[in-house]
Order: sequence, then structure tokens, then C-alpha cells
Amino acid sequence: MTQRPHKNWRFARANLRSLRGAMIVLAMATVGCGGPAPGHAAVDTPVVVPQIVTQADGEKILQMTPAQVPGLTTAEVTQIELPGVLEASGQVAFDDQRVSTIVSRVAGRIDATRVSQWDNVRRGERIVALYSPDFMTAEAEYLQAQTTAKLSSAPAFATSAATAGGENLGASMVAAARRKLELLGMEEADIAALSAPTPTVWMRAPISGTVVENKAVRGAAVNPGDVLYSLGTLSDVWIVANIYEDDLARIHVGQALEAVTTAYPDQTFSGFISRISPGVDPNTHTLQIRCEVKNSGGQLKPEMLARVRIVTNPGDALVVPMESLVFDTDDYYVYVDLGGGKFARRKVEVGSWKEQGSARVLSGLKAGERVVVGESIQVNALWHQANGESS
Repeated sequence: MTQRPHKNWRFARANLRSLRGAMIVLAMATVGCGGPAPGHAAVDTPVVVPQIVTQADGEKILQMTPAQVPGLTTAEVTQIELPGVLEASGQVAFDDQRVSTIVSRVAGRIDATRVSQWDNVRRGERIVALYSPDFMTAEAEYLQAQTTAKLSSAPAFATSAATAGGENLGASMVAAARRKLELLGMEEADIAALSAPTPTVWMRAPISGTVVENKAVRGAAVNPGDVLYSLGTLSDVWIVANIYEDDLARIHVGQALEAVTTAYPDQTFSGFISRISPGVDPNTHTLQIRCEVKNSGGQLKPEMLARVRIVTNPGDALVVPMESLVFDTDDYYVYVDLGGGKFARRKVEVGSWKEQGSARVLSGLKAGERVVVGESIQVNALWHQANGESS
């Protein structure tokens, strides 16, 4: 006799078939959705977004994890000793105390000229002849005053105190007329040689030097105040150079220097610091110095490039790797590592420096601070991202 299956066994088989069906449905649902069902897969790791935190003093700090910028490295801001020679670039210029102009003091025209631009002239040499009725009038007054003074001093008229007063008046008239001729530009030698009124007078060179500017054209009309010639001497010249403000304490007026030009690289010119500018350029943080240099051979020419070397006491300078600098919106910035994933953005002023791979920082950093070197551009992009800006 065959034994019938127990009802509990049949119930277990039914449950097993139901479980298999549920597993098949679950598997199909998983394939159809392209991934594990919620709650049955690994939990996603949340992405940490860089943030900007404003400190109590108003400084903004970028907070991020090092993993967000692979390859990020830092370097220390170092303070090094500067050499005992300060170098600066500049240009040759005329010494303004050795420059003079010939200016027309009358209304008239140019009758003749004897020199051209770049000619060398001697003091007192005739340069340009001016025609003006003003000359003739003033000369006639002077000659008349001389005649009156001679008549008043003649023995026939010197018989009373009243006549003596007339002599003083005559002398005063001569002096006034002579002063008028001087104010019109006539030299003493020309006044002394005057015998008859003439409308043409020669203007003479006030100094010995070189004609650096010529505006006199024969036949041209002139007015009082018109500059006809500019003369300059090149026996002593200036070299105007720029230095950074942090080097100001290393120089002083009277300090000796040497100058070298691109035109004469093997020749050294000696001089000294004559003047130091009282103001600093706020954009470049530089100031000008005027160096007086001997130029006995006349080799140094205005606008010629030159480099000066000033022997001075050694100083200090802050130096950072060039890769740490980020140029952004017309300024240089660095990112200072404050530790703990915090970075401060600093604006820095950069000065001239000869060593390749490094830059001299004039302001914005302190010795011992660490700045981002590797991936500094990426950190700058994260800064703009955290600020909601486009880098």
C-alpha cells in the first residue's frame, strides 16, 4: 500500500515553488533596472565640494581635501641674502642744468640761420638773425639817450646844480634804454658796437654744446616766447634708472657707481648717485635715481640704454618657486597652505630676479610660510568654483 504524502510536506513544496518564483522575478527586475535595487547595493560615498569660509578678520579660506587635487605639493617661502652689488637698468639723458634754449623775445621773422641740428657751437657764437621793428625802436631810444646824456654833461651846460640834475637824468635814461635792449635779447658786445638803428639782430649761443633741437626756419614768423633752438652739453650726463622700494635703504646720494651700455659693453663709465626721487610709483613700487656720469669722450648719447652697478651693503629677499605664481586679473597670486586642508589666497608683488625657476616677492608673504607649487592652477580653479565664479 502506497503511503500518501504528508500535508506538511506538500505545504513546504508549495512554499519552495513560491520562493523560486519570487527570486526569478527579483532577478529579472534587477536586470531590467540595470543595477541593484535600492537598499541591497553598496552605499555611494558623498563627494566633498570645496568651500570658502570667511574668517573673523575678513580673510577668505579655501577648505578642501588633498585628494581633490592629485599631485598637489607645497614649498617653503625662503629668505636669502642679496649680493653686495645692486644693479638697475636705465637710460642716458641730458643734465637739465646743462641745457639751454634760445627763445625769441620779439615779434618778427627769421632772416638767417648758421647752425643745424646736432651741430656743435661755442658760447657767444652767432646762431640766428631775427628781423623785428622792435629792435630798431629800442636801438633808436638807446642812441637818443646817449646823445642826451652827452649834451647834458657838456662843459657849456655844467654851470649850475640844475644842470647837474640833468646829467643824472641823462645817465638814467641811458641805463633804462640799455636794459630794454638786454631784455630783447641783445648781448653786451652788440650793444657796445651799436652805432645806428637796425631791425636785424643776431642771437648768440648762451652755452657751448650741441644743438639738440632746431625749430628755426629761414623766413618763418616768430612771436615772443617761441623756442628756436635747444642746446645741451654731453661732458656730464645723467643715467635715470629704476630701483625697487625695498632696495631704497641700500643707497644714498653721493654713492659711487659704474655704468655699462649695450653700445660699449667692454667700457665702464664712472659716476655717482646725484638725486633720488621723493615719490614711489604705486603700480610698480619702484622709484627713480639720477646718476651723474662722466662722459668726457661724448660716447654716451641721450636715450641710450645703460645698466648701473652700485656697490652697497647686502640685503635680504623673499623667494618662491616660479610655479607657485598664478596670474589672474592682472595680478599675481599664491595659495598659502595653512594646514588641515585650509588654503589662503594671497596677492603678491613680484620684483626682478635673475635666478631661473624662482621669483622675488616684495610683499604679501612671510619667510617660513608654505605655498602651493604643484597644481597651483587647479587650486585657483577650485577657488573660483567655490566662489561661484568662472576661472
